[in-house]
Amino acid sequence: MAANRRNGMASSAHGLEDILSAAAPHPRTSLPTVATIVTTVAALYFGREVFLPIAIALLLTFALAPLVSALKRVGIPRLPAVIASVLGAFAALALFSFIIATQVSELAQNIPVYQTNILAKIRSLKETGVGGGIIARLSSVVERVGQEIDKQDTSLPATTADKPQREPVPVEIVSREKPLEVLQNIVGPLISPLGSAGLIVIVVIFMLLEREDLRDRFIRLVGYGDLHRTTEALRDAGKRVGRYLLMQLVVNFVYAIPITLGLWILGIPNALLWGLLALALRFVPYIGPAIGMLLPLFLALAVAPGWSLVLWTAALFVVMELITGNVIEPWLYGSRTGLSPLAIIVAAIFWTWLWGPLGLILSTPLTVCLVVLGRHVPQFEFLDVLFGNEPVLEPHARLYQRLLAGDPDEATDHAEEMLEEKYLVEFYDKVAIPALLLGERDRVRGVMGDLQRRQVAASALTLVANLDENAQEEADEEDGPIVTGEAGDDGEAAGGDEADLPDGTDTSVLCAGGRGELDDAAAAMLAQVLEVQGATASKAGFADVEPSSIRHLELATIDTVVVGFLNRDSVKHARFLVRRLKRAKAALRVGIVFWSEAGNEDKESAARLAQDLNADFVAHGMVDAVLGALSKEPPIALKLVAKRRMRRKRAAPRKVPAAAAS
Repeated sequence: MAANRRNGMASSAHGLEDILSAAAPHPRTSLPTVATIVTTVAALYFGREVFLPIAIALLLTFALAPLVSALKRVGIPRLPAVIASVLGAFAALALFSFIIATQVSELAQNIPVYQTNILAKIRSLKETGVGGGIIARLSSVVERVGQEIDKQDTSLPATTADKPQREPVPVEIVSREKPLEVLQNIVGPLISPLGSAGLIVIVVIFMLLEREDLRDRFIRLVGYGDLHRTTEALRDAGKRVGRYLLMQLVVNFVYAIPITLGLWILGIPNALLWGLLALALRFVPYIGPAIGMLLPLFLALAVAPGWSLVLWTAALFVVMELITGNVIEPWLYGSRTGLSPLAIIVAAIFWTWLWGPLGLILSTPLTVCLVVLGRHVPQFEFLDVLFGNEPVLEPHARLYQRLLAGDPDEATDHAEEMLEEKYLVEFYDKVAIPALLLGERDRVRGVMGDLQRRQVAASALTLVANLDENAQEEADEEDGPIVTGEAGDDGEAAGGDEADLPDGTDTSVLCAGGRGELDDAAAAMLAQVLEVQGATASKAGFADVEPSSIRHLELATIDTVVVGFLNRDSVKHARFLVRRLKRAKAALRVGIVFWSEAGNEDKESAARLAQDLNADFVAHGMVDAVLGALSKEPPIALKLVAKRRMRRKRAAPRKVPAAAAS
């Protein structure tokens, strides 16, 4: 008995520790101070003349590094490979800029020609009454403003009859500029962009030539203490950004060529200009294609008197975007930027405000670099949390947050997404039960009140009810759930193989909560899994197994009773329930489940605890609970140790002290 008592005390002592350790939250992500954020943004804004060329050079280095490596593998030395790659890339960019400048100049000369068609469309809208109220209001406002501007100022003296109005004197401005000044006015505005381009070329060449040396210096500066993490960060950044830029360039060409040909066939002026703009703007996901479509649509509105050209132009862009986004991109590389859709839009707005149009084009690759930095450097983890597309909460923590917020519908949506790949028993074992363990942890810490605890339990029960249809579909499947392990003689899984859960037909199981509403929710999950296996499962609340109510349980048709505890500091209470249940029905199998997030692979420890509790089995996870509940082993008889000792004490002769006997 002393040994059993010590085992019970040891199990009780480990109960609270198991709850706190199994349901421990993820370490809190440190956030930078407001001063740090403001200083960084101010430095990027006011130092854009320095940082923008360096950012462009860095991204071009990532994009050209695979090309340089390919040329080196062919046998070309490093220096010629670098120079050829850089000159080829910048020659393509220069040709791109020249074509756009030429097309824009031609478009500017033809804009007055399109004024007649725009006025004709406005008249047609007014005649048909479409938007007439808006157009009329705008026209009246414009007329009033014009009248106010043309109105003569009353403060000035009016012209009288005796003072005739003077005719304006024609003035001719004669330019006296020297040829050198004219040349300076033409070349001056070009000096800054040409200087920046030359600086970028030089920086890219040196970055490609000294790539290994720069990598080693970066490792020595920020990650010498963790070479593995820093190397992984550099490799991830280079692979992710370089592959994204190159493959996105290929995708954009595939997108822009049909756009250019389609606009040319439709008769849209300067089709080459709109195709090149579509190519460049599509580096900005989501909003880039929309921006590239607006100007061709406006031009289609201006060049033709009807509306058919506008509709055909819009259809061309929509069809190409659907084909590119749903067929070409997934086929070539898929969505591997690692950014969430909202982060892409916010990043586009931020970088555009910071660095203008070039910032808009560079927004996605720059943000990808920041996410990679946050993914591998702990100090910048907040960047990955803010902009990354990976879930920031573990599945069980996410489920618990929804239950805590009283939103079982969204919790059901998350559960159904996971049930597309998992069985119900796996979802409950790996996600739902750990979520309830988080609730029990908060209850133990005293941060969860009674009302909130009941709300979490009610939301969990609603979740179980919402998953009845999924449970029925799983029960109708021919192949049942597969669990890890090899089925032994007693039906339990052992080893590293896989085995089916046993069939529960003709088995009646009562699942009961141990000491609270959260235990009742866990019991409802176990009952639903048992029903999937074909067993007849019923549920009982923790109040139904209280000493005053346990005698009212209908146990005549029940084969097994399973009582679950989220708090493992309940060994004494579990021993009491086993004794009371077996007294109520001698042929009853009684199992105890001490729910644990990680389960317990120590079968011998579970067997010793079951013997101490006089239970038929002790489980720590959903799979072991199902195996124990559906086992065909005969029930263990109740040990009446206490009664036997009392009888022996009563039957033994009473010893009388020697002094009293004399």
